[in-house]
Amino acid sequence: MFDMRRREFITLLGGAAAAWPFTARAQQPAMPVVGSLYSVSAAGWDDNMAGMRRGLSETGFIEGRNVAIEYRWADGQLDRMRAMAADLISRKVAVILAGGSNTGVREVIAAAQTIPIVFTSAVDPVATGIVASLARPGGNATGVTFIGSELVAKQLELLQELIPSATKIAALTNPSNPLMERGVIQNAQAAGRRLGLEIIVVNATTESEIDAAFATAVQQRASALFADDAYFTSRRELLAALSLRYALPTFGVPHNVAAGALMGYGASIPDAYRKAGVYVGRILKGERPGDLPVQQPTKFELAINLKSARALGLTVPPTLLARADEVIE
Repeated sequence: MFDMRRREFITLLGGAAAAWPFTARAQQPAMPVVGSLYSVSAAGWDDNMAGMRRGLSETGFIEGRNVAIEYRWADGQLDRMRAMAADLISRKVAVILAGGSNTGVREVIAAAQTIPIVFTSAVDPVATGIVASLARPGGNATGVTFIGSELVAKQLELLQELIPSATKIAALTNPSNPLMERGVIQNAQAAGRRLGLEIIVVNATTESEIDAAFATAVQQRASALFADDAYFTSRRELLAALSLRYALPTFGVPHNVAAGALMGYGASIPDAYRKAGVYVGRILKGERPGDLPVQQPTKFELAINLKSARALGLTVPPTLLARADEVIE
């Protein structure tokens, strides 16, 4: 009898010990989930997402260890953004990271009015109605802007220095991202009048349309093609290949130069994503997005691809090379 009771006690004790870890785990707080929703495709955004995760790690959050990330990619179809945001909301994400186009960001904000949002933006988020002010955005959204469209004038000046014979420049714009498109066209035309450059606007929303835009630019005797849009950045290898095929130099943001663009000037986009990752981490720790000022770039980079210059038969002036932050041989 004593042995039987002893065996029952040991069995009961062993069962309780085996069950204890499951009970303890159930009582631990759930891992927070961050939703990442971008209007572009995943293939062209690896560097930026790595920058975002680097920023998260600076605040103590490591993906898979103490934070989960749900990635969503609209592949250039902005009309999918609101439904994709609703899907993330149904999964009870703690924060949504959004970008790729200001139109897409506005769709996300409209769908997620109570969930904190950290955005990345290439145009002025105040002028486009995303936030009330840069210093105190208010509401449930804050983020990082790298003011891409506002740098067009400087980019054209640098291009004119590199190709003094240029008289006509093609500006490649994306009609599905109208806020960015309008900013690029207005700034390019204003700078063109000042610099004595004729600006030709060519549009594209698909890869085949990008090819057709290059053909049109060459047909109209453009000396170079300017491209600064998230969709075109996600297709930077295609633009580099078309640049060589059509013998038409391309320029825009520094991030595209490593892929083969001739020249780029602007803020570091991966660093902007790092800053956005820091904001996501701070919000996860309890800060309110409306109290976090929208961050603006403090450093701008000039990148030049000498390999592309040689392939296009161009000589880069030594004075321009001396000012470059990155030169790709």
